[in-house]
Amino acid sequence: MVGNFLLLKLLLYLLVLALQIVDTSAQETLAINQTRTIDTSSLTSNTFRLPQTTTSELVVTIALCGNLSDGTRFFVTNNTAIADPSASSGSTDDVFEIVVNGNGFGNFTLLGDGGGMFAISKGSDDLSLEVGVSDGEPMHELLTELPLLGDTTANQALVFSPAFLPQNIIEPTYPNYTLPSANNPFPDSTNSPSVFPNFTLIVGPTAAFPDFNATSETFSDGSPLTACSIKSRGNITINSNTSAVDTSLVLRDTKGWRTQWFFSGLQPLTNYTVFVIQDDVKVSGPINIVTKSAFFACPLAHSLPYCPEVSYAVPLPFPDSAPAYTADNMPTNISEPLLSYMTNFTQSLLTFACGRDWYSPLMTCADCQLAYRTWLCSVQLPRCGESPTTSSTTTSASSTATATQKKKKRKRSYFWRRDENAQTVLSTSSLSPSLKAQNSSDPDNSRNANLPALTSNEGNWTELLPCLETCNAVERACPNFLGIACPVPRFNAYQSYGVGFIDGDAKDPGGTWLQKGGKTGVAQDRWGNVWCNGPGLV
Repeated sequence: MVGNFLLLKLLLYLLVLALQIVDTSAQETLAINQTRTIDTSSLTSNTFRLPQTTTSELVVTIALCGNLSDGTRFFVTNNTAIADPSASSGSTDDVFEIVVNGNGFGNFTLLGDGGGMFAISKGSDDLSLEVGVSDGEPMHELLTELPLLGDTTANQALVFSPAFLPQNIIEPTYPNYTLPSANNPFPDSTNSPSVFPNFTLIVGPTAAFPDFNATSETFSDGSPLTACSIKSRGNITINSNTSAVDTSLVLRDTKGWRTQWFFSGLQPLTNYTVFVIQDDVKVSGPINIVTKSAFFACPLAHSLPYCPEVSYAVPLPFPDSAPAYTADNMPTNISEPLLSYMTNFTQSLLTFACGRDWYSPLMTCADCQLAYRTWLCSVQLPRCGESPTTSSTTTSASSTATATQKKKKRKRSYFWRRDENAQTVLSTSSLSPSLKAQNSSDPDNSRNANLPALTSNEGNWTELLPCLETCNAVERACPNFLGIACPVPRFNAYQSYGVGFIDGDAKDPGGTWLQKGGKTGVAQDRWGNVWCNGPGLV
């Protein structure tokens, strides 16, 4: 009798084990280095097998496409004997919960190469999400580097992706010390990379997005910052996959290659929110961009090989048959003198002890040439700005801002500003950009006498002055015999440069002048504030 009971118990155990094996074999296996979209309303099984890997780690990521429903939880295990990992698993030592952050991202790294199991414990509401499994970096993440704003006009904008491939700079050596030509500081810029991330630009009116908290990196209403959530939002103005956007690869600085987007169709005096999505899963942003007024008289310039960091509005007449100035249509009376200055400077620099210890243990002639190029381009191709006190812009801007304030009271610090001013200032301070009124018909009132007279606005325009640090960088990097001397902040530097924004004595007025000790520490911030023209300083 006892023997029959033991035999029956053994048969029942084998039957349960066989059913588990059949059930497990029928489960879907998530593919390595790929994502899987899941809708909990149509789940046939709440568990998924994790693949084996050739490495010792398996990274599982979650990206919510909608707000997290009450009670929904996610569990993983590297113990394949646990068919349904959950909070109530019999042995919880090998079961781990993937906690989703307030921005909609969650990830967990499992040790071992034998695979495992992933399970969804469904809550009360349906939920759409993506699951990624990789043997390297997380598939889903919020990138730390932000998109970069070039500049805006009343209805156009230039935006760059985060740098994705650093420039491989080979330092020249003595006695064959050569420097890049005047026309191109980066010889590799003519050979764009054959393999690069797939970036997508998403732009929408800031009013269509919830307030964003930069400290916690979350939206105020709990909406995810994930790629699938952002792409599905309504009221999107620009999607580079479907909109008419001029897209190109550019090498604009030593940080490396970027994707550049030039687009139009924006409204004057409007705040826009910008995201860049990498490979459909990783998110960079958000940043804020602000368009100028309809009276703004300057066109954008970009893609100039001799001035790769010029990507802003310049005081030139609007081009006849193009939306912006590039190397193809830049007037020769602007480009040729600039190239001549660069060539002559390089020849003079090479007469010094380039590549030898006599020069400097910290700087090189290449550093000097690059700093000089940045400064030269910023003064020969000055940047147009727009004063927030101009009557033509203040009326419409202030009325819009007042209406917005009445609609909803905004938190001040760290939150998205919806002030509609063209050169909006921080709501937590009284900072204004460094602007100077100019007239293109008066050559004595400009650094570059070759600039033609503007045909609009009676030749009047406003210059966003270059940051003093662009000049200081040349002083630090170049030998004394070149005679480079920048104005001093306590005397007349304010007449021709933006002073005290990046470097300065903000914490101790009248005290020591410190690098990054200025009022902002940067030339522009993620909110669309631009205080001085600082190519290479953002």
